[in-house]
Amino acid sequence: MRVIREACALAVCGSIVACNGNIGGGGSDKTGPVSAESAQEASVSGMRRLSVGEYRQTVTDLLGMAPANAREVLPVDTLVPFDNDYTIQTPSEALVKGAEMLSGDVADAVVADPSLRNPIVGCQPAGNTDDACFRSFVTSFGRRALRRPLAQDEIDAFAGLQKAGADAGDFWVGVNAALRAFLQHPEFLYRVEIGTPVDGHPGVFALNDFEVGTRLSYFLIGSSPPDWLLDAAAQGKLHTKEGVAAAANELLGDPRARARLADFHAMWLSYSQLGDTGLGADMHAETDALVNRIVFDEKRPWTDILTSTETFVTPALADHYGLPSPGATAGWVSYGDSGRKGIMSQGTFLSAVPKFGDTSPTQRGLLVRTRLFCQPIPKPAPNLMVNIDKPPAASDPNACKKQRYYMSNDPSCSGCHKLMDPIGFGLEAFDSTGKHRDAQPGRPDCPIDGQGSFEGIGDFNGPGQLADVLVGSGEVESCVVKQLYRFAVGRMALDEHDTAVVERLATDASKGGALRLGEAMSDYVTSDAFRLRREETMQ
Repeated sequence: MRVIREACALAVCGSIVACNGNIGGGGSDKTGPVSAESAQEASVSGMRRLSVGEYRQTVTDLLGMAPANAREVLPVDTLVPFDNDYTIQTPSEALVKGAEMLSGDVADAVVADPSLRNPIVGCQPAGNTDDACFRSFVTSFGRRALRRPLAQDEIDAFAGLQKAGADAGDFWVGVNAALRAFLQHPEFLYRVEIGTPVDGHPGVFALNDFEVGTRLSYFLIGSSPPDWLLDAAAQGKLHTKEGVAAAANELLGDPRARARLADFHAMWLSYSQLGDTGLGADMHAETDALVNRIVFDEKRPWTDILTSTETFVTPALADHYGLPSPGATAGWVSYGDSGRKGIMSQGTFLSAVPKFGDTSPTQRGLLVRTRLFCQPIPKPAPNLMVNIDKPPAASDPNACKKQRYYMSNDPSCSGCHKLMDPIGFGLEAFDSTGKHRDAQPGRPDCPIDGQGSFEGIGDFNGPGQLADVLVGSGEVESCVVKQLYRFAVGRMALDEHDTAVVERLATDASKGGALRLGEAMSDYVTSDAFRLRREETMQ
């Protein structure tokens, strides 16, 4: 193991030196004319570390096996709300040690299994010192792992790891060392974009085809570019709008695109990690089915996710909700007159932000305001700070919940709480597992009327009416595009360049009166802005 570890370290260091100044090289480097409008929309693009989810998916796609303990070993991704915000990703000893541990575990497992190692190497070694076979493996796998062709000096550096196999009398020891080196390489762990300066637009760079392919693949399927996409990049096919459109269309037909969009919604609407309801898998399947139906299968307006009159449930989940059973297996059923509509009636959304063992009107209202309306709620002034780790108290210790959540009527707190609490109280008839209720838990003397209000927009009762109020406001679509854009660029904070893109995408994708998410995604990836990056200014 010592010789493998030392060889791996040498290969990583050597490859960094070899590609200094040429990271992400290859593909077309012709910039072509860039309009002032397109240059204005170029966004800042930092060095983005793979999230844990992206790391797992990438390793699985490259090597045919999932690193089982990646979530325990790699640094935890902070959800703000997405897991890929590079502005809060910091290099750490935990990343170095975690990457080393995982690379060893994965490499050992792969070389021990001929069904995994043989397709990866792609040739049958004639002996322990088969240089041609080893170099062929390094060249092909290196392109897939680093998402670009390797330069000759990089191939030479990685090929030097064959010595480990020769010394051990085992060709596969060298393969093991190379796999470890690739899986710890900075360009494997990070997405690095450099590009070529654009004439006439200082600070704006045009990405090469491999950089475009990588950006496209991680946005749409959350993984490294497939071989066919790398081939397209090598042939210069991603340097035109038509070429990117064709690649995007093929990626969106990949099952991983559905999983990627499901993850986007789960992080965005805060249900990626549900509490233990016993029905969590059924609830996730319900919401995923709704997203797939609206976005992929029927290509309907995104707001139909809010107002859908049907839902996909198992018999157990239907019974939990009090809805008709779909039969012996999961299926679509009508919400009927239950007061439910769309995703805000589902257990995923309603289970998202519980507190103190029950629902939190404040947290639910905050979720709707910030995630569906993109309206930031300011933090209270220091002199108004309360202990958020304790339930709100009222002068009467036996007061019902609505009296305990009095802040929306308190002059010192109402500025913010009136924006949140009345929304949350309109969802109170549904508990933190999505089940309907008529009274506060354990307090039959505290009935729940389910009446709510969205200040400036209208009153409602229950999630069905809230969905209608939100859609009727006409404010949701632009927020959906903004959240999708944040997910795509890996950055929560947006500037004036980002705002220009978001406004155009929201307008273009809503032609005909309704926003279709698939069209917004396609419009973005085929825009000039997607193939450009803006140099980040140092603060």
